[in-house]
Amino acid sequence: MAITRLTDIITVFDNKWTYGDVMFGYDGEVNQDHDTSYPLMLVNPPESIIPAIYDGREEYAFELNFYNLYSQAAQSVVTLQKRWDDLQDLSNEWLDMVLKNYQDVTVEAYLNDESIEIERIKDTNNDKLVQIKITFTMSAFTKCFRPVSNYPSDFSDLVVWLRADSGITFDIPTKKVSAWADGSGQGNNTAQATSANQPLRNGYGGANDKAYIGFDGISDSVVSDSNSPISSNSFTIFTVAKQNTANVSTFGVFNYKRLNTEINIGFNNNQHSSFITDGFGIAILNTGDSSDYGILASSFDGAGGRLTTSLNGGVSSSSIVAGWDDTITFAGAVFNIGVKYTTAFSDTNIEEIIVYNRVLSDSEKSDVKGYLNLKYKIY
Repeated sequence: MAITRLTDIITVFDNKWTYGDVMFGYDGEVNQDHDTSYPLMLVNPPESIIPAIYDGREEYAFELNFYNLYSQAAQSVVTLQKRWDDLQDLSNEWLDMVLKNYQDVTVEAYLNDESIEIERIKDTNNDKLVQIKITFTMSAFTKCFRPVSNYPSDFSDLVVWLRADSGITFDIPTKKVSAWADGSGQGNNTAQATSANQPLRNGYGGANDKAYIGFDGISDSVVSDSNSPISSNSFTIFTVAKQNTANVSTFGVFNYKRLNTEINIGFNNNQHSSFITDGFGIAILNTGDSSDYGILASSFDGAGGRLTTSLNGGVSSSSIVAGWDDTITFAGAVFNIGVKYTTAFSDTNIEEIIVYNRVLSDSEKSDVKGYLNLKYKIY
């Protein structure tokens, strides 16, 4: 177990303060709505440094303010110093509980020596309050900056890498996307010139609050600038997407069609779906609830006509296209995003699409899915 982000630390802070309200914000925001339950703990957004990048530590300089009511009537029976002492007792007990949470040696989070300072303040902000201000520096594991992470570009034959957080050309007021650049280095970019058919770029709100491209299910799509780069008879495709409107029909996240040959990675019967046909034989694999974001890994071995898929961390399923002609390739036509062929438009949020020009090994698939899950926290 390890601390990985500021959110994890604040969650512990919140859970251990059981005496009143918790707020993550700034002093001037205290009790703005006049509905605070005291005692109140306010955690100010911290400054931080990473003192040694290979240690993987981040030192957070926290300032926490603890408030309790101190009215004129109370002054005759409770001394000011007693009220401060009581509030400090609560803050000390809270801090002790936080540190006990991190006492396991496998959890790298601790207070820096000589970093705690205490200040006592009275009559602040929007109420008659007493206040204890505590500052301290906490070192926590955030990320090892040694190059140990796996990225899609670490594996050969990457030909398309579309990310909703990168390479997007869009109109700021309308959010309409006119171009979605390929991040694979192969220049397999996509675009949509018709304004009425342009999807929307949202900078947050997707899986793990990441950016996504929203397709309306009516006319939105993007199409590759040039023909599909899958020049072999095999591929591996990863998609991160969800379906917004339930529908038993088949819809595409990634779609390629030339003559009778078609690849469709998307949704079918309200499940995540992988589909391939040569116009005669068909292989289709459906899995999971498509109303939830899913990491779908789909690979096709053109030498044997076998389609293999897995959703999130689940086991793989496979199906063979009967009579598949292993001389068929997938390079003679454009590919579409957000639509099956050019008619079945998907009401979908898409966060990432990754395409390889071969079947990846099981360990390579696991690494790519690991990269996607680390980013989107889906399973």
